[in-house]
Amino acid sequence: MRYQDRHVVVTGGTRGIGRAISEAFLREGATVRATYRGDENAADQMHEDAGADAERLHLCKVDLCDPGAVVRFWAELADTPVSVLVNNAGIRRDGILAMMSEEDWSTVLETNLTGGFRMSKEAVKNMLGQRYGRIVFVTSPAGRVGFEGQGNYAASKAGQVGLARALCKEVAKRGITVNCVSPGFIETDLIADLPPELTKGYKSSVPMRRFGKPAEVASAVLYLASEEASYITGSTLEVTGGL
Repeated sequence: MRYQDRHVVVTGGTRGIGRAISEAFLREGATVRATYRGDENAADQMHEDAGADAERLHLCKVDLCDPGAVVRFWAELADTPVSVLVNNAGIRRDGILAMMSEEDWSTVLETNLTGGFRMSKEAVKNMLGQRYGRIVFVTSPAGRVGFEGQGNYAASKAGQVGLARALCKEVAKRGITVNCVSPGFIETDLIADLPPELTKGYKSSVPMRRFGKPAEVASAVLYLASEEASYITGSTLEVTGGL
């Protein structure tokens, strides 16, 4: 129960990796606000599955592409000391760069990178008075190595790392750490639409010869969000099976 009486915010917290992170914090005693954009069914299912932990789970519909919605979300938490923000929300709109639309480029950057900027900006204001906080970005090796057809996604993930490294220097003296967890190929809906031959190729490129589980990513996030990780900031922890 490392997070008993702690308040945690997880964006994109009702599906895939985000759900695993939210549930891991719940099991450790935290009160969790899991944001989602529009999938009511996934949110309802998560609440139903939470069982006894449901009383500490708050499902919040927030569009990270709407600056006003983000400000209103944090305004409602003005009297709540948030200890942890996990910037997990992310989307893909794959396509080769020469054929990529302006909309697909902008939507991915707006959600993955600018959404994380907006949430972190408001989280820092909440955490400064406590002189304590943990901000974790869920990024991707795509930002480091790039993958064909994912120029927008790779740019957004590389941007998250750069943002985290800059922000960590601004808030370090206030007891706030900022880190990244970089999952490789994880068995979620995000990669479920990959063609079978591409999936096979990606799996063979992983030294462990398997894709990861959402719970394995959640464990890394929980560590970086813990008090034990108080001297770790500006770092990226890869959960990639050796990729």
